[in-house]
Amino acid sequence: MFLNGCKGNDDKEEAKSKKPNIVFILADDLGAHDLSYSGSNYYETPNIDAIANSGVQFTQGYAACQVCSPSRASIMTGQYTARHGVTDWIGAATGEKWGDYYNTKVMPPEYEHALNDSTITIAEALKSHGYKTFFAGKWHLGDEPFSPENNGFEINKGGWEVGGPKGGYYAPWRNPKLDYNYEGENLTKRLALETADFISANKDEPFFAYLSFYAVHGPIETTEAKWKKYRDKAEAQGIPESGFEMEARLPIRNVQDNPIYAGLVESMDDAVGVVLDRLNELGLDENTIVLFTSDNGGVASGDAFSTTNAPLRGGKGYQWEGGIREPYLIKAPMLKNTPKQIDYPVSGIDFYPTLLDLVGAEKHTEHVVDGVSLVPLLKGESLDTRPLFWHYPHYGNQGGDPVSIIRKDAYKLIHYWEDGHDELYNLSTDPGETNDLSAEKSEIAQSLRNELDTYLSSVNARTPEVYEKYDDAKAKAKYEERKTKMKQRLEKQRMDFLSKDFDPNNNWYDSSLNTKD
Repeated sequence: MFLNGCKGNDDKEEAKSKKPNIVFILADDLGAHDLSYSGSNYYETPNIDAIANSGVQFTQGYAACQVCSPSRASIMTGQYTARHGVTDWIGAATGEKWGDYYNTKVMPPEYEHALNDSTITIAEALKSHGYKTFFAGKWHLGDEPFSPENNGFEINKGGWEVGGPKGGYYAPWRNPKLDYNYEGENLTKRLALETADFISANKDEPFFAYLSFYAVHGPIETTEAKWKKYRDKAEAQGIPESGFEMEARLPIRNVQDNPIYAGLVESMDDAVGVVLDRLNELGLDENTIVLFTSDNGGVASGDAFSTTNAPLRGGKGYQWEGGIREPYLIKAPMLKNTPKQIDYPVSGIDFYPTLLDLVGAEKHTEHVVDGVSLVPLLKGESLDTRPLFWHYPHYGNQGGDPVSIIRKDAYKLIHYWEDGHDELYNLSTDPGETNDLSAEKSEIAQSLRNELDTYLSSVNARTPEVYEKYDDAKAKAKYEERKTKMKQRLEKQRMDFLSKDFDPNNNWYDSSLNTKD
């Protein structure tokens, strides 16, 4: 026993002398308030909470976009969406095809369907610095020849062109990059096990493991045991008569009480625990940087109508804080006395330069990076104020508008491409974005608008065009139909999910299979 104990200490000392390892964990469609540590009293996430409690919580963390592919491309490149050009989820329609089908006032522009060949991804940058690189889970940044393997990842488990878990979360799933081992196998846990096994196989050299869950993207599924746990919990907390209200285009959920989604969240958290446990077992936890975030806000409207981001407004696909505010966690054990919380606004574009800075990797001058290193903040120092930009000239499937956004200090300006109007919010006093100050604070609004326009011009941002065949009467009729029939259907479905008589093994998730990214 004494000898084993010494060996364990030797392993820890050896680990400290190596380059730090990196484990980057990316959730899909997880909202800023879908975690216990960030305020949910319904979802249970002890393993993610452990990262938050032992690392640094960025309380104003943002995704680079309100939908997935653009946000993921920004993490990979350190660039804003308008620069790398992947401005919508890959597969979304554009132009007249969009206008004819959806009858909208403007037609979304074309966008890039993969990362540019000249881009140096974070995986490529780390690989050139001596790191073994691994990818597991959702890619959605292009198929061959734009796969993870061709973007710096030596190993790819489950990453291909699609944006959701084809075949669901329980085998038999349909994924050409990851066979299942047995019927009923949990995809989320399998991705975590693949990641943990990669860590074990490469424990003696620096590694970069990028675990990109498909969870908690629809179709929302869970086990009967987890469904019952959260159904009973919702009942104990009290089930409101209504769970939805109308937003600009679609009903939007306003309560966290979906037991199916809660079970899916817990399954993802369980999988995070698999990876954290392996790091601890191997004595690597003190020399491994762990990061956790999500690609966009929680799905409150559209898709599976899974959660609410309240008190933030909106959700995935929306231009408000509920669509872009994220959990944003960094645990860097080699940095001592780091702050517990940092209130400086940060974005998905900042992970790239931060990681290169933390490990001392070379910065490739031919690759433009829009983000900044957050290492000074992690050391308790300060960074200069800067603007943050978003460019989403598309309509979200979930009800969001084509917009461009600038946030600077406390103020956030949203420019709407449909009619050219702007909204201005003071996020320090109005995080729910209920009070538009664009008229009252017109000088601030104009200054921010000028800065936004200058930025968009500097990167040749693509913008929407007017759809001449737009039918306003048809659009209003569609809204009324959603306000009545769709909202009624969603309220009934919500109560069905919470019913004691609900049968979770009788094709119970079919109503949520009609999801798009």
